[in-house]
Parts: sequence; structure tokens; C-alpha cells
Amino acid sequence: MPSYHGLTAAEVETRRAAGQTNQPPRSQTKTTGEIVRDNICTYFNLVFLVLAVMLALVGSWLNMGFLGIVFWNTLIGIVQQLRAKKTIDELTLVSARRVRCLRDGQWCEVLSDDLVRDDVVEFGAGDQIVADAVVLDGSAQANESLITGEARAVPKEAGGELRSGSFLMAGRCTARLTHVGADSYASKLTAEAQANGHRVARGEMMRSLDRLIKFIGIALIPIGAVLIWKQHWVLELTMKETVNATVAALIGMIPEGLYLLTSVALAVSMMRLARRRVLTRDMNCIETLARVDTLCVDKTGTITESAMQADDPLPLAENAPLDEILHAFYAGEQPDNDTGRALTDRFGQGGAGWLAVRTVPFNTAYKYSAKDFGAQGCYVVGAPDILAGTRAGELTSALSPLLAQGRRVLLLAKYNAALPDPPAALDAAQLEFLALLPLQNRIRENAPKTFRFFAKQGVDVKVISGDDPQAVSHVAAGAGIAGAEHWVDAATLRSEKELAEAAERCTVFGRVTPEQKRQLVHALQKRGHTVAMTGDGVNDVLALKDADCGIAMASGAQAASQVAQLVLLDSDFAALPSVVAEGRRVINNIQRSASLFLVKNIFSFLLSIVALGLPLAYPFQPLQLSLVTFATIGAPAFFLALEPNHELVRGRFMRNVMRAAMPGGLTDFLLVFCAQGFGFAFDIPSEMVGTICTLVILCVGLQILWGVCIPFTPLHWAIWGSMAAAGIGGVLLLAPWLPLVRLNLGGVLVLIVLLALSTPTLAGLTFLGERLHGVYNDLKNKHARKQA
Repeated sequence: MPSYHGLTAAEVETRRAAGQTNQPPRSQTKTTGEIVRDNICTYFNLVFLVLAVMLALVGSWLNMGFLGIVFWNTLIGIVQQLRAKKTIDELTLVSARRVRCLRDGQWCEVLSDDLVRDDVVEFGAGDQIVADAVVLDGSAQANESLITGEARAVPKEAGGELRSGSFLMAGRCTARLTHVGADSYASKLTAEAQANGHRVARGEMMRSLDRLIKFIGIALIPIGAVLIWKQHWVLELTMKETVNATVAALIGMIPEGLYLLTSVALAVSMMRLARRRVLTRDMNCIETLARVDTLCVDKTGTITESAMQADDPLPLAENAPLDEILHAFYAGEQPDNDTGRALTDRFGQGGAGWLAVRTVPFNTAYKYSAKDFGAQGCYVVGAPDILAGTRAGELTSALSPLLAQGRRVLLLAKYNAALPDPPAALDAAQLEFLALLPLQNRIRENAPKTFRFFAKQGVDVKVISGDDPQAVSHVAAGAGIAGAEHWVDAATLRSEKELAEAAERCTVFGRVTPEQKRQLVHALQKRGHTVAMTGDGVNDVLALKDADCGIAMASGAQAASQVAQLVLLDSDFAALPSVVAEGRRVINNIQRSASLFLVKNIFSFLLSIVALGLPLAYPFQPLQLSLVTFATIGAPAFFLALEPNHELVRGRFMRNVMRAAMPGGLTDFLLVFCAQGFGFAFDIPSEMVGTICTLVILCVGLQILWGVCIPFTPLHWAIWGSMAAAGIGGVLLLAPWLPLVRLNLGGVLVLIVLLALSTPTLAGLTFLGERLHGVYNDLKNKHARKQA
């Protein structure tokens, strides 16, 4: 091997001073300035500012109290997102890629961000190419699918170019970095994508919220303008009364805390995952986790321990010098995978001194490695069924007992012909079978408990492995995976249609190629499943990239960690239940809290529309709505959004939220409309009507909160009790400032009637909504059966 010295310390500093470092163009997280800007400079904050100016111009200072809620909402959002940024940045540093680099003649480990142009580095199978480079020495096969979409292996010899963003599938090479940081190929692609408006796909929940916010934001302007005209010029209210009523109506339509609540809940969720040593690369994957109903796992590193152990060889030929051959084959090896490491540890000590004139590194495309020792012969090690081909039956009696024990087995054979160049399938007739090499991984101690959790949560587990399907089935059964006896050899699946059918029918898939792993993920997704994929190897990269949520083990290949949305830094599969539970907790709670917010928005929107068509003024003052919002929506929603909730997420987010919020919103609207009707019919002063309406929606809000708190826990009792006390106490103590007035006899009677009607109205509308939902589901299922 040629001798290299690498850069000197002085040369490294010179390049750093010139900006020739491998720093990425931008951090994975927002900067502090961006977080502050994005929380302050929002459309609704601008709306609130305009409304506050309107109130100031008419001297309605007390009704500007909603600005306090806006301020604290904004501050909480900034603080929580800054905390999440700090946590994620620290965790990202811990998980940062380290590259073997030659400096001052010594090999050392260097963070990829600290590399500079012209650094001499070494890459092995599974390593991500961190910057553009040219191969100086060695032989490898690169996969450029992450940047070109082509999944085929590209040979890389001395002089060949390595492009950042690709990864090595096999082999090892030494290379010199040519373009780093923003000048690298991958960085330029990223910058071009960002310039063209490319964004990470948002989850269904966030898309629904975006559409809701956009609709409300557009509707506010014409409704506000018409309300001002109607109340001032048609109903002849004073300008102060007009502005107060209009501002109250618009504030009632704005879900001011909902978007903040969602952002804070997701940020807190990222911090919780970080404390469990789970790095979240994309906030959207938290929502995906909540909807996962199918989990695809590899056998090695997930069900079993990553480290393999090589057992004694099982001879197939008499008088074959197995020890000598195996010592020669594995002496001086720098293995790139667990199998190679196990065999090297067992057989690579004290080599026989044979000189290999040609070496073929292992590759998943042809599933063998080979060495030609000239006069001593040519030897291959690989998958028995692939190498033996049509002669596989000769190995059945020796191989079957080992596979039944769940072991991985390789075949050692002498090849009595020249190795194909480039590497390709071997002629089975030229093989002389020498020995079977059994290896095994121990089942992880906590694997059975983990799979019991997923079974209980209704998550199907699919085991996808490159190993023999019988061996994988045995291991899966030992780990307690339901349906482990339903296995298939993926090598027998000749078409995507057969693969798709097996995806629904089978639990264990053996002899799966990297491309088939990706096809299996696609097949499950086409069947309507939300798929999470775990993996740690190069052969998992394509499937990890295309799964709804890719989960990588940090101890595995760098390429796997770079394409996954979640990285388990401790490489502990037992962390997955808490990861999935966290996703369900945050989405279920946001969905439940969102229904509280939309109750106010629904009734306020309907009331505003009615006010445009009838001679009725909007009955609330902004401060009155602020009290009701705090006691029945804002404060309890934040507490409820952070509690445990691990139920499987079903249905579409906005449909679920509207279904839960509509009965409460309609109840508020009907009762307030009746209060206005009584006021108009019995000539009750507008101040009393506003007081009656405030007390009614406070009562309905507490009833809705009661329903949300079921089943009651000590926390739920504390939330409901404190909010009831805050609402009632606010009415009694803050009456002069809200403003709430003393009711006359007629007003008291109207209030009693409306409060008496509130419970049956809410219950009746809820029952009606459930019946309609049931009818809709029946029709949908009937239609689906007809289609089938």
C-alpha cells in the first residue's frame, strides 16, 4: 500500500482560515434568531396588533387584556423551542460522524465537520461519504442511490471519484477530499432543492392545521369589515361598542393557542426522546410514529445482539486443512460487517502466510467473498444456497439442523476456476464444498417484552432479513413474535405482485435483497399501512429512506443513521416502545386539546355569520372571552397535552377534531343565539345579555372539559377543579372589569333556563354526532366491501 503523510497541523489551520472546512451550509435546527422571529412575526400576532390598535383608538384599554395571553404564548413558544434546539444540538454532536483521518503521519478519529480540503481519509463498507473525494488506494463499491436514485453498485478504484451523499456497500479505500462543506456535491444539491422551494413533507396533522389557519386568516378580514359596517352604521352602535364587539368576534374565531400548543408539544416530545438517547432528525416523524401500525425489523442488531459469534466449522470434505485455509482467508482482514468481524476474531489470528493475488470483497449483490492464493488455490465464503445453486440439495442434511437452531451459516468452498471479473455469480459445478461455518447471535434479553408491547398496541411486526428464512423464523419465534411460523424465502418471489401478496400473508421474510426490502415497504404502504423500519446496515438504507419512519441503530452503518429520521444512540431496540408511545402521546393529546380550541372558533364563527344577517350585535366583550378561553381551553389544554396517552391514533386529524368539537360549538351557538333572542323579545339590556352569554358559555365549556377529562385521574380532577375555580372566581372577582353586570329577575330566569338546557343540548348533539359518524362508517365499509 502506498505511504501517505496526510496534512500537517499548519496546513489544516491554513485551510480553516481560508474557509475550506467541511462545515455544512446550515444547522439541522433553526438558529436562535429564526426561532424568535418565527414566534413573533406571525400572521395572527399581526392581527392581534391591529385589533389592539383599534381598541386603543377608541380608549377600550381593559379589553386589550388578550395581549397578555399573546405575549405569554409567544414567550413560552420561544423558550420551549430554544430548549429543544439546545437538547437536539447537543445530541447531534454526540452522534456526529467520526472519520478515520491521516494527519501528521498518524491515523486519528476526526469529526466530519472538522475535516478540511485535501485531508486523507479512509472509508469502509457502510460509511457515508462526507465530502467529495478521489480514491488514492483500495477498492470499493459505492451506492449513489441517495443522490441519483440509482440503486446499483458503482465500482471505485484508484483515481475514481467519490461523491458526498453516497455510501460504500463493500470494500475499503483511502481517499483525498477535493470539495468540502458548501462546495461538495451533496451540499450543492441541497442548496438547489431549497432554492426551488423543496421542503420536508409535513404530517397530516400539521397540514390540517395549516389549512385551518389559512382559512381563518382569510375569513377574518371580510367578516371583520362587514361586522364594523353592520354594527356601527346599521345597528347604530357607538364606535367603541362596535370595535369591542368586532374585536371580540374576531378573537373568538382565532385559535390563538392551538398552533403554539402543537409546536410546544412537539418540541417537548423531541426533548423527551432526547433524554432517552433518541435523536430526532425531523419533527414530522413524531406524528408518523403515532400512526405506525406495521414495524419492519431486521433480525441482527434488532431481535438479536449485534455482535456475532463464530462456532466450530462443520467439515464437508475429508482431510481438508480447514484451520490453515481459514487462517489464511481471514488473517490481516479489516472486516466491514458483523459476520466478517466474528469470523476474523475466530480464525484470523496467526495466519498461514499465504499471499492473496486477488481479493473479492463481500457484496450483497452476489453474496460471497473470495480470495485467490495462487498455487494454494482459490477459496470462497458465502451463502450456501446462493453459492451451491443447483447443488444446494447436497448440503441439506448438514445444513437443516443448523438452520433449525436459528444460526446463520456460511459455506467455505474451493473454486476450481478463475474468479469472474467483475464479480458475478459463480459456476456451482466448479465448487468443492469444504465446510459449513455456523454463526449465531443471542436474542436480546428484552426483545420478547418489546414485541409483547407491540402486539398489545396493535402493531404488526414483520421480520425482514437477508438470512435463511427458516433460521430467521426460529429466532423470531424465540423472541415471541406472533406469526413467526409464517415465513417465505424472498428469493422465490419473482414479481412485485408476489411480493405484495406475501407482505400481507407472511411475518418472516428471508433472503431479502436491499431492493426487495424497499419493495416490501412500498407494498405495505400501498395496502394503507403506516410503516416504521428499523435497521443498522448498508442493506437497510434503501428501505429506511422510503419507510414512513426510518429508525437506525447508531452502532450500525453511518449511511443508515444519515437517512433515518430517528437514531437510537444506544442502539437499544428496547427503546422503541417508549419512542412509539411518545408519538402517540403527543398526537392523541394535541388532537384532544385541539377539540377544546375549535369549540370557541365554531360558535364564534357561526355567531358572527348570524350577526351579519340579523339585527343582532355580537354579545361579547374581548375580556369576557379571554376569561372563558383561559379557564376552559388554554390552560387545561396545555396540561392535557403533556400527559401519557398511548392509544393507537385512528382516523384523520381534522375529522376527529371537528367531530369532537362540533357538539360543543353548536351548543354554545344555540344557547347564545337563544339568549340574544330572549334579550330582543323582552328588551333585556345588551350588558345583561353579554353577562348571560358569558356565564352560559363558561358553564358549557366546563361541561366539555369534564367530558375531555374522562376517565378521571387525580391529575384530571386537579385540572377540572382548578379551572372551575378559576372561571367562577374570575366571574365573581373581576366582574367590574370584564364587564359583567348584576341581572334583574328576567335576566336570572333566562340564565336559569339556558343553564338547564345546556346539558341536554350538549348530550343530544353529541349523541346525534356519534350516530351520524356510525352511519358514515357503515356506508364506507359497505362501499369498501363492494369494491373488494
